[in-house]
Amino acid sequence: MRTETAERTDYEELIEVWERSVRATHDFLAESDIAELRPLILTQYFDAVELRCVRRDGRILGFSGVADGVLEMLFVAPESRNMGVGRALCEHAVKRQSVTRVDVNEQNPQALGFYERMGFAVTGRSPVDGQGRPFPLLHMSLS
Repeated sequence: MRTETAERTDYEELIEVWERSVRATHDFLAESDIAELRPLILTQYFDAVELRCVRRDGRILGFSGVADGVLEMLFVAPESRNMGVGRALCEHAVKRQSVTRVDVNEQNPQALGFYERMGFAVTGRSPVDGQGRPFPLLHMSLS
């Protein structure tokens, strides 16, 4: 599975993958949370990270965003889960982008288990997310 750079021209497809992934895995988010996050991700957060993606037949199956050694985002299209897309993106981030840390929503046990299988361990906890909302984050580092 090949990981490649995602470009600004991919943003619309990336945000669609993000939204479908979030709806499949973040059941703790309300519609208003998704509606609030979507434009922020599209207009600010994508520009703040190095974006990589995995494609098949020209379609993006999943993507990651890295900044300063932190895996800031990793989302896989629901129909592409359990196919190695997330693993490929995470391994690329660790090996090629020097990632050593990731934050995970505490209410997303699937993501927590995934990162533990990838070699990360919980090193701390915050009671709120990066926007100050009541979604606790688990801070993880490579063990």
